[in-house]
Amino acid sequence: MIHLNWEETETIKKIECVHADADKFIVHGKLTPGKQYEVKNETDEFYFIIDNSNRIGGFYKDYFKEVK
Repeated sequence: MIHLNWEETETIKKIECVHADADKFIVHGKLTPGKQYEVKNETDEFYFIIDNSNRIGGFYKDYFKEVK
């Protein structure tokens, strides 16, 4: 149950939200376009970040762009 410790793990990288327009899900309460988030874990399809609720959330990668 590694996901229980993700909030305390080291940040992998930073990403920036580019939009919060979801087709199926409501994400505008958890993501703010233009805001940067710390990635705690990543899969092929999702970023797991600390969202606006200060909890870990998994979001599709198409909401973000990587910050260099």
